[in-house]
Amino acid sequence: MKKEWNIENLMKLGWQFCDSRIFFTALELRLFDTILNEWKSAEEIAETLGTNLRGTTILLNALAALGFLNKDNGKYRINEQLVKFIDPKSPNCARGILEHMVHLWESWNNLTPVVKGDLKIEEISVLSKGEDRLTTFIQAMDVVARSRADSIVKAVNPGEAKKLLDVGGASGTYAVAFLKASSNLQATLFDLPDVIEIAREKLQDTEFWPRINLVAGDFYKDPLPEGHDLVFLSAIIHQNSLEQNEEVFKKAYDALIPGGRVVIRDYVMNETKTAPPGGAIFAVNMLVNTPGGNTYSFSEIKNALERSGFKKIRMIQERDDMDSLVEAYK
Repeated sequence: MKKEWNIENLMKLGWQFCDSRIFFTALELRLFDTILNEWKSAEEIAETLGTNLRGTTILLNALAALGFLNKDNGKYRINEQLVKFIDPKSPNCARGILEHMVHLWESWNNLTPVVKGDLKIEEISVLSKGEDRLTTFIQAMDVVARSRADSIVKAVNPGEAKKLLDVGGASGTYAVAFLKASSNLQATLFDLPDVIEIAREKLQDTEFWPRINLVAGDFYKDPLPEGHDLVFLSAIIHQNSLEQNEEVFKKAYDALIPGGRVVIRDYVMNETKTAPPGGAIFAVNMLVNTPGGNTYSFSEIKNALERSGFKKIRMIQERDDMDSLVEAYK
């Protein structure tokens, strides 16, 4: 799609960061929490937050102008439509992904030195910023997965599979969706030790707990548990280099029984690597947050799978977002 550029469009683009930064600052300050259920003045909000009155007032007015808040008679309250996404008690709370985006501001600010080669990313950012940052990331992945897990599982179609291995399965949102869809399925969730404890806390009181096996490990360093007929790799390959992906695919191959299959969920780019646009932009996100991550074309994924021993490789769902699906058989 050809873009028409003029000075107005360029200026609009240049100012787009303002809306995000205003919203992110409100999240960082926990400002929305102070006015979830009641109207408050700028003075009351500043006192609660311990913030500067002038800065708080200007921020509140900007939030109201952008539609995040309502303002009436000098008092402010959160827009009712936002409550379900901001209130931590809401089943639709999206704070995990929103706060993850706040954290990404820091790394995206490094784009210029990374491209110049003056700054080298040595470690995946969410793994190098401490336990709180990792917890926020896992919560973010849960928010993303909740809205799409059922449709992804339907597209994958576990069929007669008996044992699922969810690699890097976070808090288990996809694993649970698979278990809901197939009563004969057992699921093994494989992730880092700290993540496994988050999953344990979330899952141990659910009806699916007897059918879930939690295994702590690092797929970069450790072999994957064996004996499965379905391996699910969701949002894994974009954080890796092609070489790292080939190593993960080889481990997935070893984890499967003969005739088993691996299903990869991620962006799948066209051969020019310019579409879908969201995937091209997400590759930049990987540039500033991982040592070798990227988004990959079907041919790149297929070739790495073939080198790892897989056959019958095809795309079973093609999407413009991260919900494209590629399957391959052992």
